[in-house]
Amino acid sequence: MDSLELPKRIFTLGEEPFPIKSITYHTDDSKLFSAVRDALHDDEYEELKESRLGVFLKFKEMDFGWASRLGHYMLCFQLNIKKKYELWSLVGADPVRFSLIEFEQLTGLNCEYIEHLENPRCEVTNEMTSFWERIGVSVDAGPSSEQIIRALKRCQEWSRDDRMRLGYLAIFSGFIEGRKYSSAT
Repeated sequence: MDSLELPKRIFTLGEEPFPIKSITYHTDDSKLFSAVRDALHDDEYEELKESRLGVFLKFKEMDFGWASRLGHYMLCFQLNIKKKYELWSLVGADPVRFSLIEFEQLTGLNCEYIEHLENPRCEVTNEMTSFWERIGVSVDAGPSSEQIIRALKRCQEWSRDDRMRLGYLAIFSGFIEGRKYSSAT
């Protein structure tokens, strides 16, 4: 059988980025996970875990760390393609597709098309401003994981809704966006 001609790889073999500097390194924050677990009441934590974003808490509870290594591998052996919402990677000599369809199937997250995804519009409400003030951050900058952890340590007297919001924000910051600990979300 003739070998299939594939697009070039994004990274030259042997020059892939070091994993410590990648998103996979920043999405495994045990301090953030522990702070969420400690801050929420048992019923709140279970509700968060059973939500659409709860899959990240379940992965963390199962010590699913290999997912980060797999993600890093797929990004390092990624092929340079033109499709916006697909990632093609080499596994050995074979190409493998990973798109939003597969991501939605694995995580259960809603991956439907969103218009203006690069520049989403969000109306800043008084309730939102009040919540950001309660966390102690600017509405414009948004919180870092470090600030979220500090807020989680002092949220026991907050309303249930605000504690849940903080839990969802922690999942977004620590597991989805995966920025450096001190970088704003």
